[in-house]
Amino acid sequence: MFFRQIFDPKLAQYSYMVGCQKTGETVVIDPMRDVQQYYDIAEQEKLTITAGADTHIHADYISGLRELAERGVKVYASDEGDADWKYEWLLNSKYKYELLKDGSTFMIGNIELKAIHTPGHTPEHLIFSVTDRGGGADKPMGIATGDFVFVGDVGRPDLLESAAGMKDVMKPSARTLYKSLEKFKSLPEYMQVWPGHGAGSACGKALGAVPKSTVGYELNFNASLKEASSEENFVNFILEGQPEPPLYFKQMKRDNKMGPPVLGGLPVPERTDTSRLRDFENNREVALIDTRGREAFMNGHLKGAIFSPLDKQFNTIAGSYITEEQPIYLVIDEENLVEAVRDLINVGLDNIKGYIPVAEYEKWLAENNAAVSIPHLHFEQDGDKLLSDDIHVLDVRKASEFSEGHLEGAQNIPHTRLLERINEVDSGGKTVYVHCSAGGRSAVAAALVQRFGHDVAYVDGEFDEWFKDKQTSVAG
Repeated sequence: MFFRQIFDPKLAQYSYMVGCQKTGETVVIDPMRDVQQYYDIAEQEKLTITAGADTHIHADYISGLRELAERGVKVYASDEGDADWKYEWLLNSKYKYELLKDGSTFMIGNIELKAIHTPGHTPEHLIFSVTDRGGGADKPMGIATGDFVFVGDVGRPDLLESAAGMKDVMKPSARTLYKSLEKFKSLPEYMQVWPGHGAGSACGKALGAVPKSTVGYELNFNASLKEASSEENFVNFILEGQPEPPLYFKQMKRDNKMGPPVLGGLPVPERTDTSRLRDFENNREVALIDTRGREAFMNGHLKGAIFSPLDKQFNTIAGSYITEEQPIYLVIDEENLVEAVRDLINVGLDNIKGYIPVAEYEKWLAENNAAVSIPHLHFEQDGDKLLSDDIHVLDVRKASEFSEGHLEGAQNIPHTRLLERINEVDSGGKTVYVHCSAGGRSAVAAALVQRFGHDVAYVDGEFDEWFKDKQTSVAG
């Protein structure tokens, strides 16, 4: 049996290729949108991709299932859940497809995959057990668990309400998830667990960084599963402290259900002349993404630019601060362009028009005296400035972090929800001091606040340490 786990670090997403080496066939489970990477692996391993399968309608990225279907690959998708949770783009389509129910099986050469319905994270969610019939096994080796069970956590049941906008479904979904976990508890402890996400994903609150596990290990050490000793304990535990989902999650649910646009390959943005920068200046109809480092951006950038460095948060920030209709231009060097384009299409941002190399951008800013800056403060040296009545403090941490301790009078808007709530930032003409816990979230948020016309200052450094010391000194 062939087995390969493929990891996307920015979305903390795992997809899988499971194949039969005897027949030369393989399936891709939970494919990302850029499916060429799987064809490259298949070519290296002398395999043919004959199938693709999704565990569920994803919320955090655009699935590559339709791209595979366009290439003539047979695709498998859930037929569980109610009428609102069907793969509409597949129904009565020209594609080769099969819809799966609980207990449905299909073969990839001599490898058997069995669908098990595990609702809770979403109503239609399936997991796939894998049995190597060609190797003589009559019991499964492991399960691709999608967003059902992770290493150290389980899939969050609140996204239908917190991301997709459905009302009063959070607790019922948590109760459904609790019942689904009874199926997991009945599985043999030796079975391997191949999760859909790892640490850093917004699809849970405590995902582990270890890429694989076993049923037995998770039953013993997964905190969420341990809380599943009673339904009420589990419901309260799993709903408490979940991070606010990025703004683009709702769009992903829609696109993966109705069918994302077919790309047929990565978009190729054109090199853009710097003369266009005048058109982009202070223009919120266009998304100019400045991917440079934090210091470079704070020291000088085009007014109205979006700050989204090309790091692990690039997808999340771009997806939360840019709408799908906006034309996108990147400040980026050519050697990083493909990476950025792949990241953008993964979260449904396809309207990528062009790019400007960093050196040309910086030269134009200097020659045209067009750079604006954001004051860069540090808690250690400048923290007391946040205690002034003459400023407006915007805390962009999660609500759960805010509730554990915050500055009196501070406004809390989590950074991934800032765009939809930007009109709530009412500074009364005061400078907005933006902070988080360590500086990463507040840097991108400060740029967005400036883009919407506020005077802003970015506060860097360790808030918790400074806040604790301040409380201690006041108490003393």
